[in-house]
Amino acid sequence: MHLARVIGSVWATQKVETLRGHRMLLVQPLTHGLTARGRALVAVDTVSAAPGQLVYIVKAREAAKALEEPFNPVDAAIVGIVDDVSLAETA
Repeated sequence: MHLARVIGSVWATQKVETLRGHRMLLVQPLTHGLTARGRALVAVDTVSAAPGQLVYIVKAREAAKALEEPFNPVDAAIVGIVDDVSLAETA
């Protein structure tokens, strides 16, 4: 799983059947220190996330399995909303 922040929405009027009824959001992957890492990507929203929220995403086959129909073209999915991040102090 990877941390990300929702930074926008993606609107698509034409979708494959397995994606109908699912929202797609633009997310910015983050480091554990909550700074941007890499490029933004589109993820299917399975948890009703909102813009600005901190979420965790899965990629690849795990993302496809996050939907009810496991055979779909999804590469990234939002699977949780993060309430808090706490880093342990290192000695």
